[in-house]
Amino acid sequence: MSLPVALLTRKEIFSACHRLHSPHLSNEENAEIFGKCNNLNGHGHNYVVEVSVRGPIDMRTGMVMNITELKEAMKIVIFENLDHKNLDKDVPFFKSVPSTTENVAIFIWDNLKKVLKQPELLFQVKIHETNNNIVSYRGQHTGQRQMDKKNCCQRGNCTNVSSDSD
Repeated sequence: MSLPVALLTRKEIFSACHRLHSPHLSNEENAEIFGKCNNLNGHGHNYVVEVSVRGPIDMRTGMVMNITELKEAMKIVIFENLDHKNLDKDVPFFKSVPSTTENVAIFIWDNLKKVLKQPELLFQVKIHETNNNIVSYRGQHTGQRQMDKKNCCQRGNCTNVSSDSD
């Protein structure tokens, strides 16, 4: 008989600032793609992060995972690395990767995988950047982590991909 499966989610809020700017694009391309979010001085958010784990409910404990373990992993990954930081200047990962909410979700996912005792239970990282803009990430599925935005624009498919857009 298979065990019942449940989804367990914990929510945290952290504050950080960033500038949407890609080192792989010219200043003109950055301004065209990211618009007002490419402001030289950046801007900030109160990010709401939901981390979900999915797995069988342990018959002995009645839990998928001890919520304390998930809370501690999120503390290490989110609060120690991202909270009250300038993502572009204080977090090495974003030195060569644009600090879009999509990439923040990837950063959180990759680092949670490193600290969770059962990383295979990680199901989703969901980030509410604003009330209207939400990114969900469930791990790498395509084999290509990031789309080459410069090539996209050269093919004439350029649109404002800013996660801060209204």
